[in-house]
Amino acid sequence: MLPSTLPRLPEAKRLGYDRAGMSEESSVLVTGAAGFIGSHVCHRLLDRGERVVGLDDLNNYYDPTLKEARLAQLLPKSNFSFVKLDVAERAPMEALFATHRFARVVHLAAQAGVRYSITNPHAYVQSNIVGFQNILEGCRHHGCAHLVYASSSSVYGGNTKLPFSVRDSVDHPLSLYAASKKANELFAHTYSHLFGLPTTGLRFFTVYGPWGRPDMALFLFTKNILQGLPIDVFNHGKHRRDFTYIDDIVEGILRTLDRPAAPNPAFDPAEPDPGSSSAPWRVYNIGNSQPVELLDYIAAIERCTGRTATLNLLPLQPGDVPDTMADVQALLEDTGYRPSTTVETGVARFVEWYRSYHRV
Repeated sequence: MLPSTLPRLPEAKRLGYDRAGMSEESSVLVTGAAGFIGSHVCHRLLDRGERVVGLDDLNNYYDPTLKEARLAQLLPKSNFSFVKLDVAERAPMEALFATHRFARVVHLAAQAGVRYSITNPHAYVQSNIVGFQNILEGCRHHGCAHLVYASSSSVYGGNTKLPFSVRDSVDHPLSLYAASKKANELFAHTYSHLFGLPTTGLRFFTVYGPWGRPDMALFLFTKNILQGLPIDVFNHGKHRRDFTYIDDIVEGILRTLDRPAAPNPAFDPAEPDPGSSSAPWRVYNIGNSQPVELLDYIAAIERCTGRTATLNLLPLQPGDVPDTMADVQALLEDTGYRPSTTVETGVARFVEWYRSYHRV
């Protein structure tokens, strides 16, 4: 198991201002750097030689020990520096952008969770709306060449036509979380149109894999199955999800980051394409395009753990959608990439990590 506390480093290093030898113009800001997706993105960027400033507020939405363990792997790297900051804090965010003048930004910090948004809506407005506005303003005023940000498959809301396409209307969200992500896409479009800021939104489909969030189904299921405890299975296990492995998500993020959004020359305002624009704005789905029924997902966990699950079958929860499936044709056409990791492979890698991390 990795250490649960951060290594003792000079405070300047922790805050991100010890940058000897780094070019400010070549730096990439990754928000949510101690999160599941953000930490993986940081590793990939660092491995290819990028200068990365990671930002996270290390909040307690879930156990910060896991966030600290992810961060402990990043802090020793010479081309990484860390800023502990909430993106919703306007003045410190303005100062951060003024100091570093990031060339590119990968914005992954957000208040996550569909169900939590029902009980604590204010957290979503602060982080996902106010925080995103601060990111846009920083990019606008300090020469950012490309903003890539996390949207979500939840924006498809009440849509039932599968697969979900970026060319579909997404005007019927079923949760405040989904509404906040749709709002991000609209805010981004406005900044792309008014200020020429290239922005790309990525609609992630049920991301899973090593270092995943403990509030996600795979983590909860694996934990309870290994402990011999029952697992709560909503919609009686009949809904299908387009489970997408973390490495596939990260590859999609990097490919889009390297290809700044550009205006669609074929955009017709008389018949507007919801997935592109006459402004430098795009949205893409990143999903496996191979939806799996939840009961089959659980069966894969059983095979990988060598244990049999005890199922507590429950109805569909408020805010959840029965099925998701990504049409990734736009991502394939523009970047040449399509996610491909099978659920069997991805679940096996997660279970291996979980056993090692928790010494099971």
